[in-house]
Amino acid sequence: MRLCLINPSNPLVSMVRLQENRWNRYRIWKPLNLMVLAGLTPPAWEISILDENLGALDYPAMPRPDLVGITAFTSQANRAYEVAAYFRRLGVPVVMGGIHATTCVDEVMERVDAVVTGEAEAVWRQVLDDARRGDLQRRYDGERSELNDVPPARHDLLPAGYFFGAIQTTRGCPLSCSFCSVTAVNGTRYRQRPIADVVREFRLIRERGVLVVDDNLIGTRPEHVARAKELFRAMAAADLRKQWIAQVTINFADDEELISLAARAGCRGVFIGFESPAPEGLREVGKKFNLLGDRDFRASVRRIQRHKILVVGSFVIGLDIDGPGIGRRVAETASQYGVNMLNVLFLTPLPGTRLWDQMNAEERIVLNEFPRDWAHYTLGFPVARYKHLSMDDSIDEVDTCNRDFYAMSRIVRRVGRDLGGRRQPLRSLVSNLASRGNARLSCETHADFKRDQGERWNGATSQT
Repeated sequence: MRLCLINPSNPLVSMVRLQENRWNRYRIWKPLNLMVLAGLTPPAWEISILDENLGALDYPAMPRPDLVGITAFTSQANRAYEVAAYFRRLGVPVVMGGIHATTCVDEVMERVDAVVTGEAEAVWRQVLDDARRGDLQRRYDGERSELNDVPPARHDLLPAGYFFGAIQTTRGCPLSCSFCSVTAVNGTRYRQRPIADVVREFRLIRERGVLVVDDNLIGTRPEHVARAKELFRAMAAADLRKQWIAQVTINFADDEELISLAARAGCRGVFIGFESPAPEGLREVGKKFNLLGDRDFRASVRRIQRHKILVVGSFVIGLDIDGPGIGRRVAETASQYGVNMLNVLFLTPLPGTRLWDQMNAEERIVLNEFPRDWAHYTLGFPVARYKHLSMDDSIDEVDTCNRDFYAMSRIVRRVGRDLGGRRQPLRSLVSNLASRGNARLSCETHADFKRDQGERWNGATSQT
């Protein structure tokens, strides 16, 4: 039997438009969740994984599958429904899982044959058995799995064309930020895969560059950090010859041994959520962890960079404390911290989060015609009203922030510092140019958004 696993695209997400920005090859990640499901699939199934982010797919020219599985973030939901509708018209059953299916299960059930909620490992074999018998159930509720028995992902099933491979070593995040949907799906309990399994799977990845998709690779507790050190030692001893990037919390900078071991294991970059330049903003989103110990963020970033690890800083615009000028303030703060790249996002209420519950209760969600409006829930558009910023204001603040931080003069200074410190200047240059190019695309997309959505926003504002 043929199983086709599909990762749908979202045409509004500029970072995956390879034809518009050649640097975006470095910003596309493999759909690891589909690769994990493929690893759980018995040999009797002939498996293919299709990723629309690599380009348009000619579904009519492909062999007819016996079962289609689709994953989707919220921003991919519309396209996921289009793909599901196409295959269902052919009489092919469609099962859908992922974050959106978990948080909007009733909506998804109306558009597919079966829904998998939560983590799929515990129920995937049952889904396949039922499909073989022609007896798919409408809903399968996956439990939060222990990671000891998770087999290696099928890294062999995707074509060349990715710069980065992908792997997961932990699940769950103890921080539970108000805007993050991780805890709705994976919970706050921090679970780790056996270190030997992680090392073995690293060897299966063809790409030299690897994205570690953990929401928080090192955790927050001493025992979490100790486990991370053990993992890095094992990776270094295995001489994997991989260069990887990961998401971490700022406490990564507190332990010189931890940073040194990560660098020896192949770490070349970390993504850190700073979220807000103001302590009040951190308290608002529930990121009080960043406030512990009266931290000097600039010194923390410098300690990481001394080990030739680049730092990407992420900030959110649209908090209740944010007003005019926040864009320049974020750009200046990020520059003062000395981060190599900046990722600035609109505060977005995603289903399943505390922020969604709050903004929905306060009737502040403007783009609320679902499922059509899910396409804008990319974190790259304002979808809800902010207390002190109009739609135009919030867009202007984000665009100003990107223009200021990615001004060519600032890029030259940052890359020059990396060159002087022998900190991957070429990688820094490529990443900054890619981000600068996408910032330009975002300005164009935002102009279209203002034109297309302005009337809805003005109507929503006049009613409040």
